[in-house]
Amino acid sequence: MKRSHLYKFLFIIFVLAWAFYSIYPPESRDILEVFKERASAPKKDEAYTNLLNNVETLRKETPNANSYTLLSRAIRQGTNDVTRYFPEFNVKGEKDPNKAVLSQLQREAAGKIKLGLDLQGGTSFLVEMDTNKLTRATEKDSALANAVEVLRKRVDKLGVAEPVIQPAGSDRILIQLPGLSEADKESARRQIEKAAFLEFRMVHPNSDELLAQGIVEPGYEVLRQTIKQQDGSKAVASYLVNKKPERGLTGKNIKRAGVSRQQLSNEPEIDFELDSEGAKIFADITREYSPKGNKYYHLAIVLDGELSSAPRIMGEIPGGRGQITGNFDAKEAYELAYSLENPLEAPVRVIYENTVAPSLGADTIRSGWHSAVYGTIAVAAFMAIYYMVAGLVANVALLVNIIILLGVMCSLGTTLTLPGIAGIVLTVGMAVDANVLIFERIREEQAKGKTLRGALAAGYSRAFGTIFDSHVTTLISSIILIFMGTGSVKGFGVALTIGVAASLFTALVVTRLIFDFLLAKNMMKSMPMLHFIRATKLNFMKLAKPAFILSWLVIIIGIGYGIHRGKDAMSIDFVGGDSVTLAFDKRVSEDQLRAPISDLHVGDVMIQYQQDISSGKETLHVTSRSLDIDKKNGASPVDRIKDALTKAFPDAKFHEISRDQVGATVGKEIQKTAIIASLLSLFGILCYVAVRYEFSFAVGAVVAIIHDVLMTLGWYFLSGREMNAAMMAAVLTIIGFSINDTIVIFDRIREDLKLGVRGSFRDLINQALNQTLSRTIITAGTVFLATLSLYLFGGAGINDFAFAFLVGIITGTYSSIYIASALVLWWHKGERPKIGVGAAPANVDSAPPMKSAARA
Repeated sequence: MKRSHLYKFLFIIFVLAWAFYSIYPPESRDILEVFKERASAPKKDEAYTNLLNNVETLRKETPNANSYTLLSRAIRQGTNDVTRYFPEFNVKGEKDPNKAVLSQLQREAAGKIKLGLDLQGGTSFLVEMDTNKLTRATEKDSALANAVEVLRKRVDKLGVAEPVIQPAGSDRILIQLPGLSEADKESARRQIEKAAFLEFRMVHPNSDELLAQGIVEPGYEVLRQTIKQQDGSKAVASYLVNKKPERGLTGKNIKRAGVSRQQLSNEPEIDFELDSEGAKIFADITREYSPKGNKYYHLAIVLDGELSSAPRIMGEIPGGRGQITGNFDAKEAYELAYSLENPLEAPVRVIYENTVAPSLGADTIRSGWHSAVYGTIAVAAFMAIYYMVAGLVANVALLVNIIILLGVMCSLGTTLTLPGIAGIVLTVGMAVDANVLIFERIREEQAKGKTLRGALAAGYSRAFGTIFDSHVTTLISSIILIFMGTGSVKGFGVALTIGVAASLFTALVVTRLIFDFLLAKNMMKSMPMLHFIRATKLNFMKLAKPAFILSWLVIIIGIGYGIHRGKDAMSIDFVGGDSVTLAFDKRVSEDQLRAPISDLHVGDVMIQYQQDISSGKETLHVTSRSLDIDKKNGASPVDRIKDALTKAFPDAKFHEISRDQVGATVGKEIQKTAIIASLLSLFGILCYVAVRYEFSFAVGAVVAIIHDVLMTLGWYFLSGREMNAAMMAAVLTIIGFSINDTIVIFDRIREDLKLGVRGSFRDLINQALNQTLSRTIITAGTVFLATLSLYLFGGAGINDFAFAFLVGIITGTYSSIYIASALVLWWHKGERPKIGVGAAPANVDSAPPMKSAARA
C-alpha cells in the first residue's frame, strides 16, 4: 500500500474508532438497576430494604413515573440518607447530597444517544417573563437569570431526571421535563406559572370609614378576602390597602416556608420565616403599628396581587415568623410553600406547551427506527443491484457515513428527535447521490476507451465540482434550519448538516481508497454496471413553454385553494391554539362526539380521526384555536372537551397521549421565522450559484426553487393537510435539495460550453439534459426511496414532512429541466452565453434539430 493510502486508511480507522467510542453505550439503563448494583448496603439493612419497597409501592400508585422520579420520592418520603451507600461519591458541600448522588447515578445509567421528548415522552414548556415592571436592562437580565435558577429549584421538587431549563432569548425560558406523568404535568405547570410574589402592605388606618363613604385615597387600592364563617358560610371582607410593600418587605426576604394545620379548623396554612434583614423590618413594622389605645392596625399579606389575609397587629413580633391563611387545600398549600421558598422577581406565563406520553414516545422510536432501517436497506439494495461491485463499495461508505454521523451527534451531545431520525434517513439517500455522480462519470470515461484506473481518476476529478456545489447548496439550507428552526426541527437540521458533510468525506475519500486498494491488489479488473437509461436524444426544450405554463397554472390552483381554506389550512403552530391527541378502546362516530362538545360553547373546534400508516393505530385529534381559560376551574377549551368526551363516552376510555399548546405570539413568530429562513436560503443559493456559474444560471436556479416550493405547497393544500412547523423543515430541505439536479445539469452545460461543443444553445442544453438524464433519475430515485420509507413507516409525527418532501423530489427533478434550463435558454434569447469557446451563436428559432448523440 502506498504511504499516502496508508495514512488515509489509518485516518479512517481513527475516525471510526472515535465514532464508536462516542456512541457506546448507545442505550440508557434503568437507574434503579444501577442504584442496586452500585449501592454498598449491608444485606440486612432495614432502611435500604424499606427504601426499595417504597419504590415498588410508588410504582404501583404511579405506573407511568420513571425510576428516577420514584427513587427521588421514596428518598424524600422516608427522609433517607443514601449517601452512606455510595462512599465513593464526593458530595460534600452539596445543598442536597441525596440529589447529587442520584444525578451521578443518572449520568452513569444514561446512554450516549440522548432521546428528545418526542421519543422518550415528557413535557416541554416555553415560558415568557413579564418584564414591564423592570426598567433597567440589567434588572431584566438579572430577573431572567434568577428565574432560571428559581424554576430549576421548583422543578427539582418534582424529581425529574435531567431536566433542561435554559434561557431562550431575552425574556423567555425553555423547560423540558422528560418522563413526566400526566398528573405531575399539571402540578409542574402550576408551579412554573405561580409567581408567588409576596408583599407585606399596610391597611389604611381608616379603611372601614373610607370604604363606607366610597373613598379610595391615592396610593391605595381595594382588595377583598373571602373568609369562612363558623357555620361554614363564606363572607367577603374589603380593605383599603397600600399599593406598595411596607418598607420594601416582600417575598425575597422569605428564608423558609412550610405547611402546617390550624389548631381549630385543621385547615392548611403556610408557616414562613424571614431572613435576618426581613425579620428586622418585620419587627420594626409590628412595633411601630402596635395598638395605641383603641386604635388597631392591620398588615395585609398580598400574594400575586390578591389579598391572602389581613391580620391585626397585636404587638411587636420578633424573630420574623408568621403564617399565611387562605382557602386552599393541602396540595395547593405545598405548591405555594415551594414557590415562596423560590420566588420569581417577575411573573411568567406558558406560551407554548408540548406533551408526549411515554407510551407514544416508545411507538415513535419504533416507527422512526423502522423507517430508518427499511430506507437504508432499500437504498443499499438498489446500489448493490444496479452498480454491482461499485454499489457494494458505496454501501460500505454509506455505513461509514452513518457511524460518523451518530458519533458526531453523540460527541456534541445532540438530542435525537423524530425529525432528527428523518434527517438521518434523508442523509442515507443523499449520501449515495455523490457516489451515483461519480459512477456515472466513470461510465462515461470508460465509454471513451480509457482504462479502469484512468476512468476512476477522471471520474472522481470531474465529479468533484458538481458534488461540492450540490452539497454546499444543501448545507446552506440545513445550517439555516439549525439557527432558525424551532424545537425538534433543529434536530433535523443538525442531523442533515452532519450527514451531508460526512458524505463528502465518505464519497470522495473512503470509496476512492477502496477502489485504489482493489486496483493495487489486482482484485478488480472491470467495473460492470447496469444501464437501463442509455443514450437518449429527447428534445426537452420543445415542450418547455407548455410545461412552464401548465406548472404555474397548477401552482395557482393549489395556492388559491390554500388561500380559500384560510385558517383551516394553518395548524396551531402558525395561528396559535390548543390540540390534544387521544387514544381510545372503542371508536365513537364524529357526529356523536360533536353533541357534548356543542353544549360547551367553546367556539370552532376541529375533531378528526387519524390512522398511522405504519402501525394501523387510530387516534382522535381535537383542536381548538381558542386559548381562553375558564375562570371557574382554570381549564382550557381542549381540557373541557376532553373531560366532556370522557364523561359522555366512558366505554371509549379516551386518554391523552400528546398535547400541543401554542400561544398566538409564538404562532406569528414561527410564521415570520419560516419566511425569513426561506428568503435567506434563496438569497444564499442565488449568491453561490452566481459566483460559481453565471448570473442567468443563478436566476434560473432560484426561480426553479421557488417553483418547487410553491408546487409542493399547492399539492399539500390540495391534499387537505395543515401547515405546521415540520413543513418549515420540508420547505427548507426542498430549497437545499431540489437545486442538486439543477447543479448537475448546469455543470454539464458549462462544461460543454467550455469544450466548444457545436450546435445552437438549445441543442447544447438538450444534449446536457440527455447526458445527465440517467443520474438525474437515479439520484432522485434513491432519495425518493428513503423518503418513501419515512412516509410509510415513520409514523404520524413525520408523515406531513415526508409527503411534502416526496412531492418536492418529483417537482425538483421536473423543474431542473423545464424551469431552470428553460429560463437560462430564454434569458440568453437562444444565444450561447460567453463561457469558454465554441461555435458561433445561433438563434433559437432557426436552430437545426439536435444531431449530436449523448455520451453513453
